[in-house]
Amino acid sequence: MSPGGEREARPSTGAAAAGGAPARRVAIIGDGRMGQAAAQLAITRGWTVTARLGRHENKEGAAISKAGLDHPDVCIEFTQPFAAVHNIRAAVRAGIPIVCGTSGWYDSLPVVREFVEQEKGALFWAANFSVGAHLLNVLAREAGRRLRAHPGFQTHIVETHHAAKKDSPSGTAIVLEQALREGLHKATPITSVRVGSVPGEHTLVIDGAFEQLALRHEARDRRVFAEGALIAADWLVGRTGTFTMTDLLP
Repeated sequence: MSPGGEREARPSTGAAAAGGAPARRVAIIGDGRMGQAAAQLAITRGWTVTARLGRHENKEGAAISKAGLDHPDVCIEFTQPFAAVHNIRAAVRAGIPIVCGTSGWYDSLPVVREFVEQEKGALFWAANFSVGAHLLNVLAREAGRRLRAHPGFQTHIVETHHAAKKDSPSGTAIVLEQALREGLHKATPITSVRVGSVPGEHTLVIDGAFEQLALRHEARDRRVFAEGALIAADWLVGRTGTFTMTDLLP
């Protein structure tokens, strides 16, 4: 369906997929900036976008079915926290693997994971689909482990996003803090900044009496998240279970 809520006359189709990779059929759930970026990049990659759903025609996942989405191989979801769980459940019930890029719903993750397992479905979720952000989590975990022997250092996370972002702190910042805590064995405060049109910046500050280390990831273009979602979608087809970036990029 189009962003205006009307179903498109036919799916969008690109040329042959690059490098001989399978030309997937993908449905896009969410007509915001990330959903549009994912759809455009999918077409560039040679995939077929079978359908696009906006929020007005998909209340509580009601429009999600194999036939309604024109039989996609996989769907990609970028919506709002209040809608994500409904969309995941609907896709899993329909037997469609789903990649969820929405953050802010993770309190429901244990229940959703159990549901996916019971239904033998496939879910890939991530607070951030960029390789760089995943690497930052890996570094944070290791930094935390090493800092346990140096109690004189303090840690802080600062995340900056565009003014329209709904959740605060960001899902990426929450996951980063969790990774750091796994190594450090204590919580780290997070400062959230909402301004302008910033796609996403996350900085881990490690501050000592006479020195400071800052590990920073900057997303210069939201297409980095769309590209990661497409990579995850291609990887997810044919699998069952709940996965995230540590499964895709150990």
